[in-house]
Amino acid sequence: MDGGPTEPAAVGARIASLLESCAVAGPVAAQRAEELVRLVVDLYGAGLERLLDVLADAGRLDDVAARALADDELVASLLLVHGLHPYDVETRIRQALDDVRPYLGSHGGDVALLGVTPEGLVRLQFSGTCGSCPSSGATLELAIEGAVSAAAPETTGIELVSPEPPSGGFVPLTALRIRPSDERAATWVDAPEAAGLPDGVVRGLGVRGAAVVVLRAGADLFAFRDRCAACEGGLAGGSLGRALGSRELLLRCPGCGAHFDVRRAGARADGPESRDPAHVGPDHLEPVPLLVREDSVALALPVPVEVPA
Repeated sequence: MDGGPTEPAAVGARIASLLESCAVAGPVAAQRAEELVRLVVDLYGAGLERLLDVLADAGRLDDVAARALADDELVASLLLVHGLHPYDVETRIRQALDDVRPYLGSHGGDVALLGVTPEGLVRLQFSGTCGSCPSSGATLELAIEGAVSAAAPETTGIELVSPEPPSGGFVPLTALRIRPSDERAATWVDAPEAAGLPDGVVRGLGVRGAAVVVLRAGADLFAFRDRCAACEGGLAGGSLGRALGSRELLLRCPGCGAHFDVRRAGARADGPESRDPAHVGPDHLEPVPLLVREDSVALALPVPVEVPA
């Protein structure tokens, strides 16, 4: 059997390309090609629905099985197409937000799902100071939108609600995308070197000209700009550990020994007595949004500026 692509987006793009090619042969050929695709999709949808019914009738469609189906990207995407996903839209969005929550702030920033309107608009509310993080533009635009759209493609948009609404109450996502003139847009960039990173390893990577440090703690991957907020040196080769009597996961700078709380998006974990009073820069690392999909890893990095010839 030919091992063709199974990535849903790639398959969808190929199907669309083939349908366009059929249109060249005339309207009758195009209609028949579209009908063929529709019949095949309906057939597989009916088969998937029957499969779930068989599992349910046998008492095997329990929470463990539902979770396994939802965690498989290909299976979940097919179930979504046919309206058969085991989790409702709000559950899927909450799980998606849990995946990107570490990148929403370095001082306790958080995001909560307020609900989904009948029109499919996702309403979110921020708390803490995640908006002040240097990478908040990329985090808001890419991490949240990407995670929500992947988990709930049937939604129509995102609306952010201020904890203390100004005169208008709602803050459109587009308003939060406004960046300083020297800050560039960002996009997802594949970083395959990060996929097989061993547990406890802190590794520096050069991705699209950006110095990034990636580290793994158990099943979790984290990424930061490779720049210590205390000494401005590199973090590659640093060590991971936990403070005595604490569950905090700390990254130790190999140059100056400063500690940063990895799970709180790189917040400085040392006491005031260990800090340089002359230091005037940010007191936390700069997190880089990271998404793990099956065997691939992608980082959100600035789009290179093209210099006119």
